[in-house]
Amino acid sequence: MTHILIVEDEPRLRADLVDFLHLSGLEASGVATAHELRKELSGGRRPTVVVLDVGLPDGNGFELAGEIRRNHACGIVMLTALGDSADRIRGFDSGADIYLIKDSTLREIEAAIRSLLRRTGDLPAMISNDDQWTLDSTGWLLTAPCQQTLRLTAAEFAFMNVLCSRSGEVCPREELVDILARPRSIFDNRHLDAVVSRLRRKIEARTNLPAPIKVVYGVGYTFTASVSVWNGTSSESAG
Repeated sequence: MTHILIVEDEPRLRADLVDFLHLSGLEASGVATAHELRKELSGGRRPTVVVLDVGLPDGNGFELAGEIRRNHACGIVMLTALGDSADRIRGFDSGADIYLIKDSTLREIEAAIRSLLRRTGDLPAMISNDDQWTLDSTGWLLTAPCQQTLRLTAAEFAFMNVLCSRSGEVCPREELVDILARPRSIFDNRHLDAVVSRLRRKIEARTNLPAPIKVVYGVGYTFTASVSVWNGTSSESAG
């Protein structure tokens, strides 16, 4: 089974990465030290990909990457605050397949892992629920079941956030207009319909899937597919 091991001593980032990968359909776990990493590598459940921090309390990530590369057949994604060209070169020379800076979004990290899994032929055949969409409220990202992701504008995210939090219920037009209206600006039903129309086209162009946004005439809008909402610390499923 494909398994992603997160090696990161910062508890919040480690937990967020593990939770987000679980939400995205990947098996993941986390450790905080080089000692724990070596223990995992010598155990029965060896990782398919290691996401490796450089600055660990008991080890240097560059040296650990070289150690992993010499002794284990797994992918290495280096995740670090060191963004200079010399650091990147050192990372690749040490054995990293992918080098990411820590200001990368969770979705970008997940995409890098999936890219590496595709290269090695280890991408799981079933990576998410057939109709599962994901709304990332930390990065204003909407991910389709086909794993295509689009970045939302402020108005698009506000609209989607309401729909996805209502578990398939119809959201009244008047409430949506009030939520999307900005201070000292005019926003009415015509503007709401324009936001929804643009969002539908955006979703369908990016994903080649029908946008699961249904209009209930005279009432409002509803999201008709299963969706998980990610808020940076946990996720909630609806639909």
